[in-house]
Amino acid sequence: MSDIFLTREEIEFRRRVKEFCTKEIAPMSDLIEKIGGYPREILRKMGAEGFLKVHHKVESGGTGEGLTYEVIVAEEISAVSASTEMSRLASATLYGMPISRFGTIEQKRTYLLPVLLGEKIGALGITEPDVGSDVAGMKTRAEEDGEDYLINGEKRFITNGSIADFLVVFAITNPGVHAHRGMSAFIIESSQPGFEIVKDYELMGMRGARVAHLKFNNLRVPAENLLGKENEGFTVLMDELDSERTAIAAGMVGTARAAYEVSVKYSAERVQFDVPIRQFEGISFKVADMAVKIEAARLLTLQAARMIDKGSKATKEAAMAKLYATETAVEVTNDALQVLGGIGYSKEYPVERYVRDARLMTIGGGTSEIM
Repeated sequence: MSDIFLTREEIEFRRRVKEFCTKEIAPMSDLIEKIGGYPREILRKMGAEGFLKVHHKVESGGTGEGLTYEVIVAEEISAVSASTEMSRLASATLYGMPISRFGTIEQKRTYLLPVLLGEKIGALGITEPDVGSDVAGMKTRAEEDGEDYLINGEKRFITNGSIADFLVVFAITNPGVHAHRGMSAFIIESSQPGFEIVKDYELMGMRGARVAHLKFNNLRVPAENLLGKENEGFTVLMDELDSERTAIAAGMVGTARAAYEVSVKYSAERVQFDVPIRQFEGISFKVADMAVKIEAARLLTLQAARMIDKGSKATKEAAMAKLYATETAVEVTNDALQVLGGIGYSKEYPVERYVRDARLMTIGGGTSEIM
């Protein structure tokens, strides 16, 4: 990427994140893939480096550098291990930003700061067995019981769900009105009675991530754990989506970039008919198209991040970035596998993992069709 699109400070930050990824994540990426190991220790190290704080304001315990820094983190980590980035994003951003923007001082101190330091894990609970893109159909209920709320219902496909210490969970508090006006957000602790892990899903890709089906059985939540105001949870939910989708886009730029780099190197080394295969137009045109798509996806992502950092509404731009970057990642990783041929379909190279990892993100965080 040309340096004209980043400040000197951002370029230096990218260098620092890249060095961290090379030293701390790259040596673990194969092990994470093979055994499905969750990168908790890596998250602790990220917290120590401040990489979980960049998108959070100083008054919330962050460094206040903004979403542009967040997308740098997302791209560089995902280029090494997409499942590690997925775990980081779910904790620091999907869970963290609602508390950062709507939480009380005490909620931030208790439930946000430990997550930004990498000491605790967070998760966001929206999707249900019968509720995906249409959150208005949400069935999880929270009923007042004295000074507490009792939560009953289910959530599924919750990233970090089975290993999270804290979760932001959305539930209907006023079933007599449309869900957009009767939904509330709560901070819950997974150690509380009534929190049940049904199972972790075995995924096609993202092997190091934990994506869970959860149940809440009369889970008692104190009123002070209401996030924002009662029946205004839809505002909390929608506020988080633009930054989430922009960061997902950045992560998929990283995955596409990694696949592209493997294919460029391989096409220079693989010889057929006495010449490197990169000299054949069937390969060189494919590689050129990959480069164009990656650069375009990165610039769309940066546009959305800059707008959000300036306080501008960027719902359309975030959706455009996520749509294009995730579709690009699927196309580029698939083309990279084709460049490698048979060896690309084996586990001798990481490209087959990139293909599987990329495929999820045209679904998660809002499907391509919804975008």
